[in-house]
Amino acid sequence: MSLEEELEKKVDKYQKLTEKALNLVKLNEKLNTEQKLIAEDFLSMTRNYLNDGKYYREKKELLIALASFSYAHAWLDAGVRAKIFYAKDDQLFTLP
Repeated sequence: MSLEEELEKKVDKYQKLTEKALNLVKLNEKLNTEQKLIAEDFLSMTRNYLNDGKYYREKKELLIALASFSYAHAWLDAGVRAKIFYAKDDQLFTLP
């Protein structure tokens, strides 16, 4: 398998993982108003990086796409660790 093919495979994997993770996280029901705003910001950053990844993937800029998907997932993972999001899948998230 060529380096380009391996990179395409990783990009596909991380895009799917991030999209799945985004669909699984839930806002922690015990958040106050300020924490809810922070959680919404985390979700916004996730969506923005996810969209960036899709854009760069279409442009065949696979390294930037992979980095974008990784950043998107990192925002979700950080939210789970900070307990502003609830998730229970230890394969997708670093659980607190």
